[in-house]
Amino acid sequence: MKQEMIIVLDFGGQYNQLIARRVRECGVYCEVLSYQTPIEELIAKAPKGIILTGGPNSVYDETSPHYDKALFETGIPILGICYGAQLMAYSTGGKVETATTSEYGKTDVKVICNNSLLFGGVENETVVWMSHTDMITELGSGFVVTAHTDKCPVAAMENAEKKLYAVQYHPEVTHSIKGQQMLSNFVYDVCGCKGDWKMADFTRNTIEEIKKRVGDGKVLCALSGGVDSSVAAVLLSKAVGKKLTCVFVDHGLLRKNEAEEVERIFGDEGEYDLNFVHVKSSERFYEKLAGVSEPEAKRKIIGEEFIRVFEEEAKKIGAVDYLVQGTIYPDVIESGLGKSAVIKSHHNVGGLPDYVDFKEIIEPLHMLFKDEVRAVGLELGLPEQLVYRQPFPGPGLGVRIIGEVNAEKVKIVQDADAIMREEFAKAGLDKKVNQYFAALTNMRSVGVMGDFRTYDYAIALRAVTTSDFMTAEAAEIPWKTLQLIMNRIVNEVEHVNRVFYDLTSKPPGTIEME
Repeated sequence: MKQEMIIVLDFGGQYNQLIARRVRECGVYCEVLSYQTPIEELIAKAPKGIILTGGPNSVYDETSPHYDKALFETGIPILGICYGAQLMAYSTGGKVETATTSEYGKTDVKVICNNSLLFGGVENETVVWMSHTDMITELGSGFVVTAHTDKCPVAAMENAEKKLYAVQYHPEVTHSIKGQQMLSNFVYDVCGCKGDWKMADFTRNTIEEIKKRVGDGKVLCALSGGVDSSVAAVLLSKAVGKKLTCVFVDHGLLRKNEAEEVERIFGDEGEYDLNFVHVKSSERFYEKLAGVSEPEAKRKIIGEEFIRVFEEEAKKIGAVDYLVQGTIYPDVIESGLGKSAVIKSHHNVGGLPDYVDFKEIIEPLHMLFKDEVRAVGLELGLPEQLVYRQPFPGPGLGVRIIGEVNAEKVKIVQDADAIMREEFAKAGLDKKVNQYFAALTNMRSVGVMGDFRTYDYAIALRAVTTSDFMTAEAAEIPWKTLQLIMNRIVNEVEHVNRVFYDLTSKPPGTIEME
């Protein structure tokens, strides 16, 4: 039976991924495609419905993104959001102009069409999230207004006969009180979806597809120990067993005991049927990083050395048929819709020389979001502590140590970070805060410990809440928890006499320290 699917057609909106997420939360598979996708290719996918995203442009500007007007005559249910709504109006004979008053943020909207399928279960007055400088001033043929605000006469419109619906606001964001209800109404009541997409089905189908694709071929995977590469590795091991070789490059910049945990799970003592190669190369990385303080220089060194180590191991293995990559959907979208994802710089095995030969890349997770990857990991039986492991940068602690990196500094930040993670778990914060870690600053200061004066380092604690990791706010951590972490760090971690809490948001800062 063919899988139900909704397509999100992206016109440059900042919430394209979020729309797809909301649809998937309805139990319906959803893909994001570029507005440059030919209409023939889009129709060939046989979507149950199409959602047109917002975007920063003005639809009456001919240089702005447009789409084949024939789309609105296909009979496929369509929901236009913000710019997508204006494009629908513009393409069906309506008119869009600069708004006399722009609307931003939470806005009261009045629903005036009680029998609209889009507004089932929605009160006549509700709150939505607006963000527009243009507005629809004339409707296209066959459309009626279904909602308005005090400043926007066409906050929603529809041509029910042709299954065309449009809203000027963003139902996908949580600020739109009944936004998810509206999206659910579109998916179920307008598009007629059943909502039977489940992670268990995805896992089972993916394993079967990999079996058929690989056949008797050999597969190579760069295993970082992170969630994405670990889940990808287990999927491959379930499908092809010993035909898979996982190379784990231990650059000495991992969190405390992390290398040992990865080997315990994937090595000879683990339950997975694969070839595991643990390359212990910390001294090699420390030598390359000696005397280097500039953040980007460190990133480049770590990334390039990773490739060199991986090359050497791959050369020992010889030619392989497939290379496994733990790319997930946000990577695909950020790398450019309609294009192959770019392998992250710190795992850039795409830069391997000719003698490391492979025919194709396998990206079993490339259509999943992070929480969906975690769900697959649990479905596969991966340990919960690995599945819910904190996000970790490819260069590892190299970007959580300000200034030069060496073995002593790595141990300091490993120990401090382990204390923070332990106390967050005890306080129940580990599932509430999106990312948290300890970083080692390059600042040393005088302190007093017992009867002695010290001249030691300062640790900075970082904890943020975020929905997309594009923006972030410092998390509000209970004072007692911060005090407990501080006390433990200065008493248990050598060469540390001060602890700070970083309050910086992103922007202007980044989530990491460098």
